[in-house]
Amino acid sequence: MIRSHTFQLAVALILFIVIGQSMYSVSETDQVILTQFGEPVGDPVVTPGLHFKPPFIQRANYFEKRFLEWDGNPNQVPTRDKRFIWVDTYARWRITNPLLFFQRLRDERGAQSRLDDILDGETRNAVARHDLIELVRSSNRNPEDVPIESEEEAVILEAIEQGRTEITREILSIAAERTADLGIELLDLRLKRINYVEEVQKDVFARMIAERQRIAAQFRSEGQGESARIHGERERELAQIQSEAYREAEELRGVSDAKATSIYADAYSRDADFYSFMKSLETYEQTMDQDTYFILGTDSELLQYLETSR
Repeated sequence: MIRSHTFQLAVALILFIVIGQSMYSVSETDQVILTQFGEPVGDPVVTPGLHFKPPFIQRANYFEKRFLEWDGNPNQVPTRDKRFIWVDTYARWRITNPLLFFQRLRDERGAQSRLDDILDGETRNAVARHDLIELVRSSNRNPEDVPIESEEEAVILEAIEQGRTEITREILSIAAERTADLGIELLDLRLKRINYVEEVQKDVFARMIAERQRIAAQFRSEGQGESARIHGERERELAQIQSEAYREAEELRGVSDAKATSIYADAYSRDADFYSFMKSLETYEQTMDQDTYFILGTDSELLQYLETSR
């Protein structure tokens, strides 16, 4: 009885393993190649759902239906005008023929390695056939109302024959022909980043800094000139105001002096002795204090009011 029960469990386990090895599922994002002893058999399975295969001897190999990414490593490449630059590219691709893909590349790792060779090589060739300006600009559009302030900016505005967009299309077209027999389709390719190598960057930055310093010095010079003009106008206006004020003050002083002279003359004409006495007292007050010493003759008019009568 126990042996019979054990035998049934063993049979059930074997059937479960056999059925598990016979079934495989395919999702909407997958496509499958069946291989027998490492070699593909049959057509690719692209229909989603549950499928069956001979157990143990066949294996299901899954491949993506979705778009895949290729991100290349930055490469140092010389342009036609002998400018050494770093070029960083990326692309999108997909598996269109999983059977051919498996036969030629086996898996995505092999595909990435093959794409490295093809896309990096074609990018190098394209860059070497064009000047740097062709890789930077995409059209001959001239920006309006933007003054050209430096020679570097003037170079950027030179006319181009193809441009960056056309060059990337050229790279994509040539690379697509080379990948057609690999079971993959290149969907898009872009130049992600273009930059000078470090040695050239230093020279470019130095020129940019010198140019900006020149522009800054020009602005400072214009500002100093404007400041001098404003300062000159201020000084001129200030001198004019002071001159007008001095003229008015002198006019008022003249009128006042005339009135004072008239008053003094009138007072002198009325009582000359009293006038002389008052002016003498004013002189004493302005010239004498306790520390003042005078050496005068006895007949000095200054002392006539200080003499005591005898």
